[in-house]
Amino acid sequence: MLSVEELNDRLIDLSFAEDIGDGDHTTLCCIPPTEMGESKLLIKEEGIFAGNEIAKEVFHRFDPDLQVETYIEDGAHVKPGDIVMSVRGKVQSLLQTERLMLNILQRMSGIATMTHKYQQALIDAGTKTRVLDTRKTTPGMRMLEKEAVRIGGGMNHRIGLFDMILLKDNHIDFCGGVHNAISRAKQYLKEKGKNLKIECEVRNWKELDEALAEGCDRIMFDNFTPEDTKRAVEIVAGRCETESSGGITFETMIPYAKAGVDFISFGALTHSVKGLDMSFKAAGSDKLIIKAPL
Repeated sequence: MLSVEELNDRLIDLSFAEDIGDGDHTTLCCIPPTEMGESKLLIKEEGIFAGNEIAKEVFHRFDPDLQVETYIEDGAHVKPGDIVMSVRGKVQSLLQTERLMLNILQRMSGIATMTHKYQQALIDAGTKTRVLDTRKTTPGMRMLEKEAVRIGGGMNHRIGLFDMILLKDNHIDFCGGVHNAISRAKQYLKEKGKNLKIECEVRNWKELDEALAEGCDRIMFDNFTPEDTKRAVEIVAGRCETESSGGITFETMIPYAKAGVDFISFGALTHSVKGLDMSFKAAGSDKLIIKAPL
């Protein structure tokens, strides 16, 4: 299995290949190869910044001689006018790395900002419920998007299909019920010598009873109402972790959290997020002078 670093390296290589192709002819036609310069990463919208390390990797994989200096760390609250980093080196390299770096950092920072908003609201409401992400991520960017969730204060659900057993409705229906699904999962782990947590989705009280009878690490309440969620949490009574899922939004999440679930998962953190606005401008450009809104 590829490591996180290897996955990110492949993403960077593929992204440069699709963007530059046989050459950045706009840059090559007007910028001498020996021209040196400096660009700065400018924040244009309030939020949570994320992506310093991957930004450095983008720059250094393309041109190891680029010099990167960071002023703001991941997880910091940023506002319009803040300068996160400066990069010095060949102007051709600055121009050819700009878009990939911005695409990644804008998305990661958007995810971190949204996650922080959700988690902070749950804390402010006096709950201990934690925000979880899902596998509804951009192909190839999962590791970065899940890192952004962590930077924003949320928690990662499973990374992929390999690090946890999550028995969803289709698994349960194909197996003939919750009892069969959990028992087969336990037998499989025993045979393979694997130590993975088992989570089981339940859609009604019968499935909840079966899941508790079989025993698992976490039970997911799928499309329960807040009232039914409260009752379900009381039935579980701390015997395993609990999670709410299924159409829950920022506007509707507080009653679920107050029902006592340990986690609420949100696909929107990664599949419907808006990127945080920022730009990469030549040092000294008039466009670097941006005032925060009054």
